[in-house]
Amino acid sequence: MWKGTSMLLLTGAIFGCTSNAHLATTSDDAWTSDYMEQRRWREPSELKGNYLKLASDTMLPAQSAHVKVIGTESESAIKSLASKIYLIENAQHTIDITYYIFADDLAGQATLGALCRAVKRGVDVRVMVDSLGSYSVNNGNLKGLMQCEQEAGYVLDRQGAATSQKARVQAVVFNALTNSDSKWNHRSHDKLFVVDAAYNEQAYVITGGRNMSLHYYGIDNKGRVDPTAFRDIEIVVRPTSHAKEEESPSRLSELYFSVLFTKPGNKKLDIWTSYNRDKQRLLSALTELKALPEFARAYEGIDGYLTQDYYLSETKLAHELDNLNAVDVVTQYSKNKRANANSISGILAKVAYSKQDVKTIKIVSPYLFLQTDLFKDEGIIEKDLNVTMKWLEQDPERRIEVITNSVLTSDNYFTQAVIDMNTAPNILMMDKETQQRWLDDELTNNEENKSFIASDAWKKMTLHPQVKFYQLGKQDSVLIGGDKYYGKLHAKFLIIDQNAFVGTTNLDFRSLLYNNEVGFFLGGAPLIDELETQFSLLKQDSLLWGSDEWLEMRRKLRDAGGTKGRTSSRQRGIFEALEETGLKYQF
Repeated sequence: MWKGTSMLLLTGAIFGCTSNAHLATTSDDAWTSDYMEQRRWREPSELKGNYLKLASDTMLPAQSAHVKVIGTESESAIKSLASKIYLIENAQHTIDITYYIFADDLAGQATLGALCRAVKRGVDVRVMVDSLGSYSVNNGNLKGLMQCEQEAGYVLDRQGAATSQKARVQAVVFNALTNSDSKWNHRSHDKLFVVDAAYNEQAYVITGGRNMSLHYYGIDNKGRVDPTAFRDIEIVVRPTSHAKEEESPSRLSELYFSVLFTKPGNKKLDIWTSYNRDKQRLLSALTELKALPEFARAYEGIDGYLTQDYYLSETKLAHELDNLNAVDVVTQYSKNKRANANSISGILAKVAYSKQDVKTIKIVSPYLFLQTDLFKDEGIIEKDLNVTMKWLEQDPERRIEVITNSVLTSDNYFTQAVIDMNTAPNILMMDKETQQRWLDDELTNNEENKSFIASDAWKKMTLHPQVKFYQLGKQDSVLIGGDKYYGKLHAKFLIIDQNAFVGTTNLDFRSLLYNNEVGFFLGGAPLIDELETQFSLLKQDSLLWGSDEWLEMRRKLRDAGGTKGRTSSRQRGIFEALEETGLKYQF
């Protein structure tokens, strides 16, 4: 499916360490010592060259792995948090965690409490959070975790025997706002959870859309089911039992983490301003979380859950590390993407628009913008060219289906304005005259105009046989007088025939231009079938963009008033302002 070479050369190139292949012939204690050295934080002066560029230049390999889907249902969300706590509590050697949002709530604190106990058992821990997504004045929770290093146990070797080296807690803030050499507008939007990466039988990788915050796990701070929570998706990736190091997606994920972890501009925390109460609060939060009935039910039997429903898949790790080095991100978008052999958006463009045999593209994203707009700004694509239409016209059997948020479920009014006023009309191939009327600020000229909605041009667009654009939420939502909750869409995955991608990228301009993102391209019919099931679950809770039911939902929301009602009335003005100022590229 995807070809590439090994990223493992980065180990020596970046960190100056002996290869693990050589260490396989040495004692376990020496192997462990070298491995711990690889995991050590390094100051920028210790690094050997521009390793972000090296990581982008080095095409990553396709690797066979066992993959499990943690789905969009509320029960799956709670099990996701239970899985992470369980894996931390049962880790034997190493843990690496990075989240864009690491909240100071029960989920975040309890996770750090579990990490504290792991360090005391001798598990080496690295944690990274984004300085903006996880903004904190003093990072008291992370410093509380770092205090646990004072009681750290001894690291175990490959045979499970204690070595002479104690476990560490290394905590880093990505692109710290207080560092002069950080690029504050370039964020780590990663969500990556890696346990025992170098030990095949114990190794787990979890990635997807969920941040470390209660609102992503389907419960509130009292432990009750939260029907308004985000609807998200993740995958669990495990190496095959006899995978060599270069064949292991967990080892590759760990090395990728190291690249981000030691990026110049990051800030390694210390504990000189921390307090013992910070540590105790984390341990208390873990006890509190595990006592909550809903969490306790999910946690019971979670060991069995983590051993079931895996599919053998071909995987390829992909990222947007090029964004962290990029300059002139809009005017040189294609050049920047070509500089990254592993770019998520670059690979997607090649797969979707270069392969002539692709028949079906299905996209789930909360914030979906048009990548082709960037090529048009560069002059690579004609301004008036509808890329969707051109692609579909090449083969009448081709289909595109999209699921995204609606004004009812979106938590970002700016991005939703871009979706409803630009993305959907373009993907649905709205003609120029209809689009001009659709963007008119006076609603009686468009969505509240019966003749406009009944026109052949509108019907042709909304009933297009090859394109379906769905938005989460229906008229029976509690927000407009009904009795059903739809939550908020936060899942990010794509299905392209018998291949797929699951990861962190929203496919909005911020993800395409500024943020680093991560995820896995996947292949294998049984796994794709499972993702198709998740797509269908979301679709049955969604309405077709432009349909009578969709228009009625929007009308009811406007009549209900409030922030959502007002902003849905003003979408056209919001989009116009973003378009004229260029601020749409910041969302």
